[in-house]
Amino acid sequence: MAKLILTHEVTGLGEPGDIVEVKDGYARNFLVPRGLATAWSKGAESQVTAIRKARKAREIASLDDAKAIRDSLQSKPVVVTAKSGESGRLFGAVTTGDIADAVVAGGQPSIDKRKIEIGQPIKSTGTYTVSVRLHPEVSANVTVNVVAG
Repeated sequence: MAKLILTHEVTGLGEPGDIVEVKDGYARNFLVPRGLATAWSKGAESQVTAIRKARKAREIASLDDAKAIRDSLQSKPVVVTAKSGESGRLFGAVTTGDIADAVVAGGQPSIDKRKIEIGQPIKSTGTYTVSVRLHPEVSANVTVNVVAG
C-alpha cells in the first residue's frame, strides 16, 4: 500500500489535501503520473495545510447556498458556441473551462471548472448533460446546448 497526498479531487477517493492509502499499482500507474497525487512525507504536512486552505477559500460555504446555486443552474440550459464543420462535428472538443465560461456568460454564478464532470467528450453539436459537484452533498445536472459558431 502506498500513502499519498491528493492534489486534485478524485471521485470515490477524496478531496485535495486528503491523505489516502491506495494500492501501489494504482498510485504508480494512475494517480502520480497524472498529477492527481504526490508521495506522502513528514515534510509535506505544510503542503497539505496550504491545499486545504485554498480549497476552503474556493468552496461554497453552506448547504443552502449550494442548493440555491443548483436550482439556478438546473433552471435553464447553458449555451456553448464552438466552431464546427458542415456535419456538426466540432473542431476539437468542448472542455470544462468552456462550460464554466458559458455559465458565467449566461448570468449564472461562477463555478470551478474542476468541479464539472463530463461523461464522454463533447465533439459534436447537440444537447448534453454534465454533472457539477457544488458541495459534498449537492450536485447539479446541467443541460449544455452546443451550437455551431
